[in-house]
Amino acid sequence: MKTTASLYIHIPFCNSFCDYCDFYSVTVKNLNEDYIESFITAIISDIKFQIEYFDINEIPTVYIGGGTPSVLGAKISRLFDALKKIPFFSPEEFTVEANPESITDEFLSLCRRGGVNRLSLGVQTFHEPSRLSVNRKGTANFLESQLNLTCKYFPGAQTGADLSIDLITGFPHQDEKIIMEDMNRIRAHSPSHISLYSLTVEKNTLLEEKTNAKKTILPDRDKSDSLWLFGRDMFINEGYNHYEVSNFARDGKQCLHNMRYWQMKNWIGVGPSASGTLINEETAQAKRFTYAQDVDAYIKTPLINSAHCENIDRTTLLKDTILMGFRCKEGPDRELFKRRFGCSLEECIPETLEKWKDKDKMLFLNCFLSDAFTEIKKNKK
Repeated sequence: MKTTASLYIHIPFCNSFCDYCDFYSVTVKNLNEDYIESFITAIISDIKFQIEYFDINEIPTVYIGGGTPSVLGAKISRLFDALKKIPFFSPEEFTVEANPESITDEFLSLCRRGGVNRLSLGVQTFHEPSRLSVNRKGTANFLESQLNLTCKYFPGAQTGADLSIDLITGFPHQDEKIIMEDMNRIRAHSPSHISLYSLTVEKNTLLEEKTNAKKTILPDRDKSDSLWLFGRDMFINEGYNHYEVSNFARDGKQCLHNMRYWQMKNWIGVGPSASGTLINEETAQAKRFTYAQDVDAYIKTPLINSAHCENIDRTTLLKDTILMGFRCKEGPDRELFKRRFGCSLEECIPETLEKWKDKDKMLFLNCFLSDAFTEIKKNKK
């Protein structure tokens, strides 16, 4: 049976590391050209192998993330050329992540020629003291010039070349005025999509080490929440739809690739630390494949049978579908849910849905999920 699956490609390279980042990556400073070429060769081999292994005949979306994919520069064209050779390759959405610090005119041009129709740019904030406090490079004027360059190739609006911008609240030295200034700067560039995250101190990061040592002072929890809500209200007032916990989009411009994650549809992942999930709709079970966080091992054996495989039973998949689905304003795909599990969402968690029918599930997601999972457990007895 043929399979439809989205494709995620993890590029685990960065020029430098931000204090708050917990994504797997390594610095490119000490890597030679042959090593990076070997990595790209491994990625291409992996994609081809997984397409055959899972009998994939449709890839609706592609997302190249990291790390910082833009540090590949012109080398990324090898990856684009390989994707174009896939007979059925014609994704509706093709996204590449980039940091302003590493984009060039050549890189953006290659992306457009390679079929990329959506660029996700990690701006985070223009405020220089906040950026420097977490080891984020780039001045406000430099970021502005890089945004201008990006918009030459990804002007957004209704052009078919969409721009998504990532922003973060909760940095040191940040207040409502700073967030408003960030909004005013990006407004001129008309991004079709904005991701707004609240800074989180992840375990085993430099930010955790520095906050524990009082070298970095973050806003307290209430202030941090207030800053995020302030940003959220600005984007809504600006006409963006708050369609997912941390994401805002113009009409029809939701991130299709991430929507497939949130709706728990098939995707494959290639690259070290990447994961993929393939769902058996007949049994309502799934398999999740995850690669080790090891570039050397991946280059040596870039095949899915070297990844860790986790079997996901029906109850776990049910809970995952609810957990991911209610990250979105519209909730899980009702039709898919009933087809997959043989019951409607309303039949599965009626008490929870009734209790929360007039409440904001996205804003209080953890509380909603606690109620939903308690009801599922009770109904199993």
